[in-house]
Amino acid sequence: HRVTLAQTAVPVLCGSALKNKGVQPLLDAITMYLPSPEERKYEFLQWYKGDLCALAFKVLHDKQRGPLVFMRIYSGMIKPQSAIYNINGNCTERVSRLLLPFADQHIEIPSLTAGNIALTVGLKHTATGDTIASSKSSALAAARRAGREGEKQHRQNNEAERLLLAGVEIPEPVFFCTIEPPSVARQPDLDYALKCLQREDPSLKVKQDPDSGQTVLCGMGELHIEIIHDRIKREYGLETYLGPLQVAYRETILNAVRATDTLDRTLGDKRHLVTVDLEVKPTETPSVTPIIKYAPSVSEDLPKVSQEAIENGIHSACLQGPLLGSPIQDVAITLHSLIIHPGTSTTMISACVSRCIQKALKKADKQVLEPLMNLEVTVMGDYLSPVLADLAQRRGTIQEIQTRQENKIVIGFVPLAEIMGYSTVLRTLTSGSATFALELCNYQAMNPQDQATLLGRRSGLNQV
Repeated sequence: HRVTLAQTAVPVLCGSALKNKGVQPLLDAITMYLPSPEERKYEFLQWYKGDLCALAFKVLHDKQRGPLVFMRIYSGMIKPQSAIYNINGNCTERVSRLLLPFADQHIEIPSLTAGNIALTVGLKHTATGDTIASSKSSALAAARRAGREGEKQHRQNNEAERLLLAGVEIPEPVFFCTIEPPSVARQPDLDYALKCLQREDPSLKVKQDPDSGQTVLCGMGELHIEIIHDRIKREYGLETYLGPLQVAYRETILNAVRATDTLDRTLGDKRHLVTVDLEVKPTETPSVTPIIKYAPSVSEDLPKVSQEAIENGIHSACLQGPLLGSPIQDVAITLHSLIIHPGTSTTMISACVSRCIQKALKKADKQVLEPLMNLEVTVMGDYLSPVLADLAQRRGTIQEIQTRQENKIVIGFVPLAEIMGYSTVLRTLTSGSATFALELCNYQAMNPQDQATLLGRRSGLNQV
């Protein structure tokens, strides 16, 4: 136990779960060698002073009991019928029951102490990766202690961020497709199923297409979306239809453009009049959300309500670019002048700003950005040549080739659009012996020829 805690050696046990050999010694070893909660010195626990601190690390949906949340307690205690505070969601919920899971058997327990894992029943808003405290005042007190500690050590982190446990880091989804129920009457059932699945899996995103009104699934890859489709069928009894899988492109601009727009509407006996003058230009550093700046003459006497309306208009305009209708990134927007007629509603301000940005984007030189993936292929040396030849055809860039025992590790980049169906091709090329891993690296500009081909395909024109 002492050697394990000092991390000078690692206990290794052998066994077979299938034949029930070595399982009991493994469980005994966990009890004997691994640290108890009192022996682990997490930095964040000192801020809670023995109050409740827990992590919701998994959500299940039970047809009888509703959402079941797996909870790991780091300090304090949870009891049934007690109120808890979700720091991520900024909401208070009530735990109705505590259950100890043994496979599909659930045993009710009276309390849960530090170091233990159990199921909580009755939490309606808690999702995977959320941090739980006993109350809002307890979380604020911990934030103050963390802030004081941070000042001593000259840290710049946000207080709230330091309170959050290491939840789940979710990258942006790179694949999307439409999903439709078997009939319009089953749409509410599909919406409910997708809402439940999103709580379980934060990497799944669901949105509505503003033009067609269709439901769009956004996920991490082909297999991810196929599994979601299969789960909707098995667990919710819905036979859904998936549209073709598409890559999540982004758009940006290459030059600065200035535009002016006026919105003049009379609704009932009220006149709404807004005139906007703004400039849209590319940023020097990558930025997913638009960088918003105000000219000194505008920012002096701009009410907060009007500022929120302007920012809402900017964000909504940047959701759909002029080329593919993909989100706009790497842009900075400077508001040079804003004239608002007295009595004009904030909705009209947002609409005018949004329309002015769309006008500026259409005038600018536009560029499609495509997701570039980090690729790592593990392949036997005999099959290395056909794998490299195939990657060259897919516009792949090889960084290095490492040797690991008898295998070669190919490390490089490849555009996501070229990697669709790659697992099947790789198995065919290597007789099923190779494996690969993908991870989103960044978004890069497409070359003009590939961009023209993509735009032609999207508009239904055949490119020669």
